[in-house]
Amino acid sequence: SSMNATTLTLPRGAELIRFGLAFLFIIAVLMFANWQAVGLEKASILIIAAVFGAYMAMNIGANDVANNVGPAVGSGALTMTSAIIIAAIFEAAGAIIAGGTVTGTIKKGIIDPALINDIDAFIWLMAAALLAAALWLNLATWMGAPVSTTHSIVGGVLGAGIAAGGWAIANWPKMAQIAASWVISPVLGGIIAATFLYIIKRTIVFQPDKIAAAKRIVPWLLAIMTWAFASYLLLKGIKKLYKFDPLSAIGIGFVIAAVMFMFFRPMIARMAERQENTRKGINNLFTWPLIFSAALLSFAHGANDVANAIGPLAGIYDAVAHGVISKKAGIPLWIMLVGALGIAIGLALFGPKLIRTVGSEITQLDKMRAFCVALAAAITVIIATQLGLPVSSTHIAVGGVFGVGFLREFLEANYRRSVEEILARHAEDKDPQAVERFLEAFEQATLAERKAMLKQLKKEKVLKKKERKKLKKVHKRQLVRRSMLYRIAAAWVITVPVSGVLAALLFFTIRGIMLP
Repeated sequence: SSMNATTLTLPRGAELIRFGLAFLFIIAVLMFANWQAVGLEKASILIIAAVFGAYMAMNIGANDVANNVGPAVGSGALTMTSAIIIAAIFEAAGAIIAGGTVTGTIKKGIIDPALINDIDAFIWLMAAALLAAALWLNLATWMGAPVSTTHSIVGGVLGAGIAAGGWAIANWPKMAQIAASWVISPVLGGIIAATFLYIIKRTIVFQPDKIAAAKRIVPWLLAIMTWAFASYLLLKGIKKLYKFDPLSAIGIGFVIAAVMFMFFRPMIARMAERQENTRKGINNLFTWPLIFSAALLSFAHGANDVANAIGPLAGIYDAVAHGVISKKAGIPLWIMLVGALGIAIGLALFGPKLIRTVGSEITQLDKMRAFCVALAAAITVIIATQLGLPVSSTHIAVGGVFGVGFLREFLEANYRRSVEEILARHAEDKDPQAVERFLEAFEQATLAERKAMLKQLKKEKVLKKKERKKLKKVHKRQLVRRSMLYRIAAAWVITVPVSGVLAALLFFTIRGIMLP
């Protein structure tokens, strides 16, 4: 896919063009905010905050959108250019159509704004939180680490809040919940993605007649995906337009999936007929589902995560225009546009780096694996919403990619161990053809048949001590890049503390500048 990316990753000289375009967007926001702030008493701080909000939105586009389209690009279902176009359109549409008219100013109620009675302190706090979160995201993107934008803004609000109102202002039980989500999200995402991949391997890939198996199984997988995405969009994607309770969302999702199943069955049968009976042929059946999932995940992400950029900005606008500190603030259309356009521009200019990281640098993804990651992303959010857990879409998607990679390592190690065992037991044989034939038959066999063949072999041949020793040494091939695992885990752990400390420092700086 690196060839397809050429249109958007230009040579080094183009770095300047990219920064230039980003700068132009920020200048445009500055001028627009200036026009909106005419006649307001604290106009200058509103204009500064609008610039911070635009910068934050661009960083969300650069860092966060990779989770929605990375697997589709890494597996070759989408080229980099088409992924960026689809994601930019659907992110912006999600933000504008379903981003809501009111936003929580303080993400997830981490601090209690009632304890800040000074309106100026509240405005500085929000501005510091926005800038700190954006700076940390910028750094993480530069390091090639996909991190949670929600956790970044949570850290920013927490740090600046403590700086403004002392330790008592923080909602520590809420913070504990968010910290728990760092572990729960990726683990759950990884387990669900690996489970689906294992099901696909058992029921389709390891079958002699893969086409017939695919005709039977793939419509069911697509129906599960339709159910998951329909429920996810009803719960998360349009919750600001209309609030469905979880049970009815899941129920409606089920009805949509049942209807779509009737449509998928003949369609997959027709497509499968045209494929060859290989792994690659089966992979092709997952192209369209991946494209749809990239679009729908982007829509839901735009609807949810635009608030990370514009929530604090809307809070500042409310405080400046109406002189109130509110937990919920109305979103003027211009602020919503700053968020939506910022995400799309940040994605187009700086998105390819992390799309590559998620899509191909952690582990090799084909379309089946990418499908499992996308499916895990939607299902995990539904489960978490049901349990009332705050989860991060970034952590889920990246966890899914790791889960798929580690399952492949496990299965490959098992297979290699079996082959080594066959070779060890045939060590005495003078007939290499017989060994070849056995291995070929083993390769073609289903999992159940393989078990039976190994059992039979163990009965017939007794291993000598020397052979047994050799067997223990089968080394595992690493299919997941460990350096990526450590880098991403480290970035996740420090997200809240780093953006928190940054925000506290920025709060004191802004206060120092603004106080007469």
